[in-house]
Amino acid sequence: MLDGSDSLHGGARHSAAAGPQAAPPSGTSHGHGDTRIDCRCEGAVIYTKVSYPQQYGIYAEVETAEAVMRFNPGGEIVYLRGKGRDWPHPQEWLKRTVGDDWVYYSTGGYSGVVEAIGEYYLPNTPYPTNSLLGGHPFAHAAVARLLESWPSLLAEAAVRLMPQAPTAVREFLARAAGCDPTVLRQRAEQLFAIIGGRVTVLPPDARHVDYDLVPLHISEGCLYKCRFCRVKTDRPYRDKEWSEIERQIAALRRWFGPSTVNYNSLFLGEHDALAADPDLIVAAIARAREVLGLGGSVMAGGNIFLFGSVDSLLHAPPRLFAELERLPCAVYINIGLESADQETLDKLGKPLAAARVVEAFHRMQEINGSCNRIEMTANFVMDELAAGHLPAMLQLLRDGIPRRRPKGSIYLSPLRVGRPSRSLVMDFYRLKTLSRLPTFLYIIQRL
Repeated sequence: MLDGSDSLHGGARHSAAAGPQAAPPSGTSHGHGDTRIDCRCEGAVIYTKVSYPQQYGIYAEVETAEAVMRFNPGGEIVYLRGKGRDWPHPQEWLKRTVGDDWVYYSTGGYSGVVEAIGEYYLPNTPYPTNSLLGGHPFAHAAVARLLESWPSLLAEAAVRLMPQAPTAVREFLARAAGCDPTVLRQRAEQLFAIIGGRVTVLPPDARHVDYDLVPLHISEGCLYKCRFCRVKTDRPYRDKEWSEIERQIAALRRWFGPSTVNYNSLFLGEHDALAADPDLIVAAIARAREVLGLGGSVMAGGNIFLFGSVDSLLHAPPRLFAELERLPCAVYINIGLESADQETLDKLGKPLAAARVVEAFHRMQEINGSCNRIEMTANFVMDELAAGHLPAMLQLLRDGIPRRRPKGSIYLSPLRVGRPSRSLVMDFYRLKTLSRLPTFLYIIQRL
């Protein structure tokens, strides 16, 4: 969503910034006193970067005196916003992910946030991450209270709305009532079982669709097992069998059900899908888009996200990128470079020669320059682990690029998890100024 906008308020009929909306279909809305429901709202269909709350896709909305609650077509809650005076900010809200995490979106002062992460809203997670920004919204009394009370607020709203409500409204309220916190947690566990485990980290480029994507694991494990990494698994790398992938796709179609209509993006997991057989990559994308109906989503366009490594990039044949370029969607491939300094790589426990990192960086620039639909992005650690780390990084990001380019984002990641630091933020802005590629902080977010 919010590529720079992460707010969920607009696409509905309530946001003046979103423009006029068609009236809801007959029989899908109902109100009683200060409680109302629209069970067929239509939000924006293009992911955009805006500095006001924006809702995407098809959803239902229940509003009471205390809160605004939004639900996906399957009846699962996906959005919460308090209405009391003690709510932290009228343009901040909570979003529930398919992994059953609640993420709090804060304005963060807008201009500073968009410069730092490329989005106008800052996602605050309930688990430790490497963000240098943000506060502690989950400790706020109004936020904690709403997270605890939304099921009872929904039940009270249903009692007020049910009498004389149209059939569509009654059916939806019954469906939403069946998706209580216990059911939502069970649903998340079912999703993890389908794909072979929780997605512990999403590519930073997934911010372009507000992390709204369908996960499909075509491989598992990673090539390097770097000592510094906190989010990857210990499993050895392997491509999944085609039969495993087809079973996943079929199960994902059933799991997402009616909510599939809101998804146009696919994440190929796990941690180095680019290392998979090129034919497997292309076939999995085609099959998933067909069975899941991603091309027929109410969201315009389409996106593929995946991770890669230095070696998987350098070993990937040109024909793979030619085939990805022919897809009817954008493809984002994020490569973990980490450092171009050998001493830093050794301290990180990354089994690579610095020369290979440099070679991979230049290969990425070639692909970005020759492909319209593919964008290669890279991650570097931000901490100065050795004296040569920052000079080697700037040798690539500043001296290795003849002029500023709008494509090929660089994501900088501090190793200190959950410890905001003013000095590190200042270091980031200095590096951002010197870089000739778009440069942002890496907000690690899981699914």
